[in-house]
Amino acid sequence: MSSKKIAVVILNWNGIKYLKQFLSNVSENSIDENTDLYVADNGSTDGSVEYIRENFPQIKLILFDKNYGFTGGYNLALKQIEAEIFVLLNSDVEVTPNWLKEPILLLSENTNVAAVMPKILSFNNKKSFEYAGAAGGFIDKFGYPFCRGRIIGEIEQDDFQYEITDEIFWASGAAFFVKADLFLEIGGFDEDFFAHMEEIDLCWRLKNEGYKILYTSKSTVYHVGGGALPNNNPFKIYLNFRNNLYLLLKNLPKKNLFLTIFIRLILDGLSGFVYLASGKFSFLIAVLKAHFAFYRNFSKIYKKRKEISSFKISGIYNKSIVIEYFIKRKRNFKSLNF
Repeated sequence: MSSKKIAVVILNWNGIKYLKQFLSNVSENSIDENTDLYVADNGSTDGSVEYIRENFPQIKLILFDKNYGFTGGYNLALKQIEAEIFVLLNSDVEVTPNWLKEPILLLSENTNVAAVMPKILSFNNKKSFEYAGAAGGFIDKFGYPFCRGRIIGEIEQDDFQYEITDEIFWASGAAFFVKADLFLEIGGFDEDFFAHMEEIDLCWRLKNEGYKILYTSKSTVYHVGGGALPNNNPFKIYLNFRNNLYLLLKNLPKKNLFLTIFIRLILDGLSGFVYLASGKFSFLIAVLKAHFAFYRNFSKIYKKRKEISSFKISGIYNKSIVIEYFIKRKRNFKSLNF
């Protein structure tokens, strides 16, 4: 495969609907003398590959025999691509002209920056931030993720209140710019996550190595969200609860580790009770399955701590976002004074 500075890589699994909707837009605004566009296909059976071959001969295809998930699919694909910067892009994203320019500039000019994300707005409401990333990701002291522009389920309108380039804790996997050498050196995504929160884990590991993660408002994309797994899917609930525990077990300093996980397990139990009380039995079962998976794989995940040279918690919100949101009624990022 040819080697160019930038590789935009879309991972697809039976997503022909979104390929038809967005691939032309991405191709027109991405491919140039420095940039190749790839689609890595996770064993689709819906005609995705045939559609790309017939309509987009300029796009490079990487084909897999089955669905390796978000983590495995990207890991396998990126090992086959020679580039200086990888741009991981969800298939349900509309990009804008020059969307690549500023994130690439930030990565190229700053040796201590490992990853960058653009502003992510909702495709269905383009004046609103989108749930999965918004204007940059953070986590609280118990590992709950939130964003500048989205706390729990409260999503802010984009009134240009976050027109900045600033350090964040994690960058969204929906539109994720990362230096190729660092991604590969650190081992890529943790495939035990399969999907969901793997980008938070990757960013935390990069931060543990001393690198920064940035958000920039000078690049904008529009994300549908929930393209592969809707938010009300029990499997998504399972992955989020399980992977959140994996995230803490792998990356927290030891002095914070066991008490934090103990409290988090209690909080998960409360979530399960809420699901039970509201009749969402499939969600309750998903939480229980997530905990059993965590206990079953505890030793395996804990051993991965040996790969981390230094544990850092700088940039973590040292309060409970759940308490701030539900008890103190803080519904936007600026009200956190963070």
